[in-house]
Formats: sequence, C-alpha cells, structure tokens
Amino acid sequence: MNENVKFSGVMSALVSCIDDQGNVKEDSMKRLMNWHMDAGLGGFYLCGGTGEGPVLQMETRMRIAEVAKETARPGTKLIAHVGAIDLTTAKKLARHAGEIGMDAVSSVPPFFFHYGEKEIADYYRALADASGLPVLMYASPLSGVNITWDMVDRLMDIPGMIGLKWTSYDYFTMHRIKSLRGGNINVINGPDECLLCGLTMGADGGIGATYNVMPKLFAEIYCSYQDGDMETARAAQFKANKLIEILLKFGVVCGIKDMLGMIGYDCGEQVYPQKCFTEEERAAFRAALKAIRYEEEYL
Repeated sequence: MNENVKFSGVMSALVSCIDDQGNVKEDSMKRLMNWHMDAGLGGFYLCGGTGEGPVLQMETRMRIAEVAKETARPGTKLIAHVGAIDLTTAKKLARHAGEIGMDAVSSVPPFFFHYGEKEIADYYRALADASGLPVLMYASPLSGVNITWDMVDRLMDIPGMIGLKWTSYDYFTMHRIKSLRGGNINVINGPDECLLCGLTMGADGGIGATYNVMPKLFAEIYCSYQDGDMETARAAQFKANKLIEILLKFGVVCGIKDMLGMIGYDCGEQVYPQKCFTEEERAAFRAALKAIRYEEEYL
C-alpha cells in the first residue's frame, strides 16, 4: 500500500494575485484557477516561491488559501505552503490550513540560520501537529539546506510526513528518494523544464510556476507520458522549454505576472523589492513572446 502517495498529476504553483497593499485580487484569482482547472490541472500549490509566500503578510496568505478553497472544484487538490522565517507564523498558517480544509501543508526547511537535522525534524513535526494534515517538504535550493536521500528517509518517520516537492536537477537522488520505503513516498517534480525527466525517474507528478501561463501544455506532457506516447510528451516539453528559456532570461515570476496581465488576468506585480519590469524590459519581453507566437500556440 502506497498510502503516502496522495498527490499526482500536474498542479499549478499559483501566482499570488495581489495589489500593492497586499490585498487579494479575488476575482482575478478565481478566474485564473478556473482557467487552470479547465485546462486539465488537478490542483494548486499556494504561496510557495512562485506565490511569493515568504514575503507576504500572514493575513494575505490566509486569505489566498480561503479563496482557493472557495474556488476549487470537487477533486481538485490544494496544498498550502506555510513556510516562514519564524515557527510561530508557520504554525499559525498550518493551523489555519487545517481548519479550512486544505489537503496538505508544505514548507521549505527552516531558513536563514543554519539548522541541524534535529531542528529541521522538530520544525516539520510542529507543522504536522498544528495542521493535522499531511506534510510535504519543499526541497528547494532557496532554503540553503542540503537535502540528502538518507535525511529524507529519517524525516519520513515524522507522523504525517508523506514526501516532498523536489526542485533540483539531481534526478539520481530524486529516484533514490522515490525508492525509499518501497515507493511509499510522495515525490513531486519541481523544475518545469524537466517535468518529463522527473516523470521518467519516478516522480508522481509535477508542480510548476510556468504551468500558470501554459496549463494545457503541461497537462499534455503528463497525460501523454501516462499513455506511453513519449513522442508527443517530448514535443510538448520541448515547446514549453522555448517559453521557459525566455522567462529565465527576463525574470520568471515578473514575466509570468506580465503575461497573465497581457491575456486578461490582473495579478499585480511582484512584491517589492523583487523585480518589476521597466517599460523597456517589458517591450523586449513581449517581443520575445511574439516571436514564438505565444498567444496563438500556447494558450
């Protein structure tokens, strides 16, 4: 029995639709979620790196979770990233996620200071206790923690810990992690440009930033892989990577938010002091999108 594998398929690492005062643009968020669900995405990862969670106010993060819960259709999965620089805030967010009925909580390991494995385990145990929900580690280089396969194995002893979102190009280690405990561990691919690679190395699904702006394409990658149609899956992945290359050049989250605004979803800009486009950068970015026929071929 693989009871820990609770999430599969493709899920949007949803951008946070907020104004410059931190208020949630609820109409835009609901419309964006409905587009993603119509396109075949099966869930949402809220207030992670793409959702700018660590730099948002706690009340904003809670409201985003509430709006997501109000909007999600039956069967749509919701994961609230509750990571914060202080445990008190993370626990409050985790408790709130449990109270409103999220499907799981997730967090980067505690960051800024250098914590040992015991402190990291205590952190995740506290989130599990506060939320009463399954817990996914967010294994991201942003945390500054070197996450090894044997460390993950030990963390899986925490009641409620089910696995992790693996945002790394080290697919050898990812496969080793997925092999732990007879495969009874939920491993979700992070790097968008390597979703197909992650699936072939054992990932149960994917969570990604650029799914926000090409949801149908990522649904196609996943479904084609599941159907054994590798030719179609590869073609879709290579097409997605053309757009990802542009976003990596100009700025991923600010680019995604600009694209969403361009096609009718007013999600605001990145939270200061993160990057926002100058007019010159925006013009160059949109020219690059036009060159690959984004609006004609990716939507």
